[in-house]
Amino acid sequence: MSLAVATPASARLSPLTTSSPEPCRRRRLLLSAAAPLRRTRLRRRIAVVASVPDPAARPAEYTPWLIAGLGNPGSKYHGTRHNVGFEMVDRIARDEGITMNTIQSKSLLGIGSIGEVPVLLVKPQSYINYSGEAIGPLAAYYQVPLRHILVMYDEMSLPNGVLRLQRKGGHGRHNGLQNVMECLDSSRELPRLSIGIGSPPGKMDTRAFLLQKFSSEERLQIDTALEQGVDAVRTLVLKGFSGSIERFNLVQKYKFHSV
Repeated sequence: MSLAVATPASARLSPLTTSSPEPCRRRRLLLSAAAPLRRTRLRRRIAVVASVPDPAARPAEYTPWLIAGLGNPGSKYHGTRHNVGFEMVDRIARDEGITMNTIQSKSLLGIGSIGEVPVLLVKPQSYINYSGEAIGPLAAYYQVPLRHILVMYDEMSLPNGVLRLQRKGGHGRHNGLQNVMECLDSSRELPRLSIGIGSPPGKMDTRAFLLQKFSSEERLQIDTALEQGVDAVRTLVLKGFSGSIERFNLVQKYKFHSV
């Protein structure tokens, strides 16, 4: 998928440097080495979320999830097709009672839980094509395994309002997802929620299409999809890639087919 905005040079800088960008791999290794030595309020907060208050109760899943939505920062991009990943994060935060009020690693964060599982909601502020510059360091700092990093993004190969939840795959020419994968060892083993936005009509420019807002009919489909997406993410966090996720994908695939 093509780059939809011109990214300023400052957006490509590592959060650890003020002069020049670093390769994702080098920065990730530096952060991994530094993580055990750092003790901040944020880290203590996520540790508290992960604690089990009642020892007699069923043990909670201690491994946190990092749930990131891709998009472009700034009010002028709000409501555009390219920003449905951000909207998905906002909807999860609203429904799960998580406040997005923390800034770290060029990201807006919300720290809370889904059920008893600690989650870190992430909206990278580094522009969509450099989302990995924010997600990679966060995953290293909070020591979140790859299997617990969920990336949510717009997908032109799916009809508007159709969702697809997968445990792995390629980047499908989505530059933002590609950058995230590059900053996570270029692994395909990265869970993702694709949010269908349809494809440009006729010969419409792809960039113009991605930065376009939805029509009223399309917006209704997207709002419905976001609600369904919250349920799917909750199921994934609590149960993993179970049979219910397979059924979810099947229902999504045929949701607009007439019988």
